[in-house]
Amino acid sequence: MPGASRWPFHRKVSEILLLAVVAFGAMAVLGYHLGSDDAEIYVPAIKRVADPALFPFGSEFFMHHARLSLFSDLAGGSARVLRLPVDWAIFLWHAVSIFLLLAAGLQLLRVCFQSRRAQWAGVGLLAALLTVPVAGTALAIMDPYVTARSLSTPFTLFAVAAFAANHLKRGLFWLVLTALIHPQMAVYGAAFWGCLALVRLAPLPAGAVAAAAMVPGSFEFGPARGVYREVLFTRSYFFVSRWEWYEWVGVAAPLLVLWWLSRASPAGTLPAFRRLSRALVLFGAIFTAAGVVLVTSERFENFARLQPMRSFHLLYVVFFLLLGGLAGDYLLKNKTWRWCCFFLPLAAGMWTLQAQAYPFSAHIEWPGASYRSGWPSAFVWIRGHTPKDAIFALDPNYMAIPEDDQHGFRAVAERSVLADNRKDSGAVSLFPQLADEWREQVTAQEGWRDFGLADYRRLASRYGAGWLVLEKGQRTEGLVCPYRNDAVSVCRVE
Repeated sequence: MPGASRWPFHRKVSEILLLAVVAFGAMAVLGYHLGSDDAEIYVPAIKRVADPALFPFGSEFFMHHARLSLFSDLAGGSARVLRLPVDWAIFLWHAVSIFLLLAAGLQLLRVCFQSRRAQWAGVGLLAALLTVPVAGTALAIMDPYVTARSLSTPFTLFAVAAFAANHLKRGLFWLVLTALIHPQMAVYGAAFWGCLALVRLAPLPAGAVAAAAMVPGSFEFGPARGVYREVLFTRSYFFVSRWEWYEWVGVAAPLLVLWWLSRASPAGTLPAFRRLSRALVLFGAIFTAAGVVLVTSERFENFARLQPMRSFHLLYVVFFLLLGGLAGDYLLKNKTWRWCCFFLPLAAGMWTLQAQAYPFSAHIEWPGASYRSGWPSAFVWIRGHTPKDAIFALDPNYMAIPEDDQHGFRAVAERSVLADNRKDSGAVSLFPQLADEWREQVTAQEGWRDFGLADYRRLASRYGAGWLVLEKGQRTEGLVCPYRNDAVSVCRVE
């Protein structure tokens, strides 16, 4: 019948529209902050693809990440091809990545649950909890800014859904896409595939085993040395021996719940539910053991940057999807008032927590809108009123200043800058070859708040840093300062 042939199409369209509505709600809870926190590593690379004239100095602190991935080429290239302002292109990638994550979650839930209410409850719970921090990783499920994880997370989840449904080729396709975007996250996806194969007692392809065996060979056995060791140990989450007790709760609690679920086989679930639960327990236990092994000897210090506990990012995503599906079947059922009482307070609570994380900023910083805080406002002025080849110096700890709200200078101002103590040191923790250059630049800025004209001229002579961002109260005698606001001055060394 003609009506019967049209129904699947209509249902698909209505499903996409519903996913879009849920994704919009998820973004409203999560918020959006261009260039904040880890985006200071990823956004400059995107903007350099869109405009190769940017960042003639200091690009090594973000390009080492970019060269391992096609993410910046994809996002930056889209701005050039579509002739969009790059900030709008980045924002659209943020929105698309949330939609893709929820679509991947729905696909996985269909493999695990019979009822549509369970499937959509799982999607709803994940959408509400995107801001939840993952124990011991310094990551959230989804960031309120764009990074390579924005795409690698949904791609990995699509791979997991395909493997759970016994679609091996489709799963490998998504895993390859993940590797092109974020190689580290692809390793966790491949490891989960291995755990799923083990709980089924299915053999892994020899190529996958060989690729896993090559990873340790690319790292040096022995203690970390010099500046690199100093930076490495500023990242306490790299070492499980330095965790707080609640981080261990965040590891143990989901594993215990998943272990119980793998034995209980709740009504309304499909066989894949139990397999996934068992595989997640094995997956989490293996990487937790790896994290413990890495702190047993100084010989393993160079392996710490592998960050085995980041595997829990994938575990948390799948865990909350399964938990939401069970809530739909056992708690929410078909009662609209229960869905409202469950999701509305949860979303409101997560929105409040996320808003408190950026107290000086709008919850969603729309591209082109003005900033509330003087720091990013000055960065925007710099973008429009200074040469593209200008090199700046500012407080190397500026991202820790509350009014900055973690906004990165390169990402917002689109100008080169001397190395900082926050995100550039993070690049050093993953790429030891940057350690000496980073230390040299940071040392040259020691005592920044007490600098005078002679110090500014020294930086200009040594690094070409002829432009400065100075906090209110810093000395500006002898400088030309074409821009001031209530927080900072933008000055030039003549």
